[in-house]
Amino acid sequence: MNLDNLSKYFYLFLLLFILNSCSKTDWKENYKEEEKSPFGAYIVYNEAKNLFENEKVVLLKDNFYDYLIKNYSDSLPDFGNYICIKNDASKLPKEGVNDLLSFVYDGNSAFLALNYFNDNLKEKLEITTNNLSKDIRSLKGLKSLKGEFFLENESHKNQTFTFDRNIRKHYFVTYNENKTIVLGSSKIDGEKVPNFLKIYHGKGTIYVHSNPIVFTNYYLLKDKETYAENVLSYLPSSTLFWDPQIKFSKYANKDNNNQSVFNFFLKHKSLTWFLAVILFGVLLFMIFNARRKQRVIPIIHPLKNTTIAFTQTISSLYLKEQNHKNLVDKKIKYFLEKVRTKYFLDTNNLNKEFIQKLASKSGNKLQNTRYLVNTIITLDKKLECTQEELLTLHKMISIYFKK
Repeated sequence: MNLDNLSKYFYLFLLLFILNSCSKTDWKENYKEEEKSPFGAYIVYNEAKNLFENEKVVLLKDNFYDYLIKNYSDSLPDFGNYICIKNDASKLPKEGVNDLLSFVYDGNSAFLALNYFNDNLKEKLEITTNNLSKDIRSLKGLKSLKGEFFLENESHKNQTFTFDRNIRKHYFVTYNENKTIVLGSSKIDGEKVPNFLKIYHGKGTIYVHSNPIVFTNYYLLKDKETYAENVLSYLPSSTLFWDPQIKFSKYANKDNNNQSVFNFFLKHKSLTWFLAVILFGVLLFMIFNARRKQRVIPIIHPLKNTTIAFTQTISSLYLKEQNHKNLVDKKIKYFLEKVRTKYFLDTNNLNKEFIQKLASKSGNKLQNTRYLVNTIITLDKKLECTQEELLTLHKMISIYFKK
């Protein structure tokens, strides 16, 4: 073997070694600030210093609620911006949401980009959301989700931002129009729906975005940084409080007034023993009582036929509402369905050929068939029908199927 062939095999072996040694790409959505995987938030967190020049970026090591208790005072001017880009804000307690709103009310700003807004947060922000992709969780299913986003500012008003994967159909349905501005939207099933809102609260502002995935490493490395920069540019130049959502609050729900009775018993040794004896006695009673008594054999009543009662209820409802057109439509659907199943005819086009085939297969006269079909076409086009028209149609259909 000559030297050239040896070199070729060496480079081939080296290439195979490098390929095998490469770790498998992690496509899970983690939104972690230290993660360099596709859906981590390493780039957006580290580039925040360049986007907000001369401003300090504070990565919170405490729960934000705890941080406010320790550090925040409404006397501090220009305290900063709170940023949370996560799947959800589950570690922000109910008290934390209230304090966050107080923080904003005093003149600060908050930016929340979440896949899931909890009920308490939506109630406080006066928004409702819809997520048509909430049942899609597999990597393959999320990969197939594409999207088109739009911004309302003048410089990008006619520009479309396209995203090729993991774009959930998550958007805002309702919001308080008196204090909310739609800054961005996404196209879902051909319709533009809001996915980026600006909500005024007191002296400050809350920005909410329903697709945090667009701020991850994957899209910032795919020439989509313009969209992220424009969205974050709405925040004023001030200190950034970046919430990694790594800790639960130490102070939430610690008020003695909210303490449970069970915890009160456990705090006192004598009461703890009393509770243990009571529970042990109840357990013994249940064991011995179960052995001494035979289990009661339940009486199984035969199922009642409620069809007649149901029919009477529905008929009474329609009689009360006087919605004859609704009943006419149902009668027409019943007639067409029976024609399809009984005579195997296509009912999409009620033309002359259809009338002839129906008359032939049903054994009815061509004249009667033509009259019935024309009556159905006429009543179907009407917006309202009378009781007489309903009764006439019912009688005609009943007689027709007796042949």
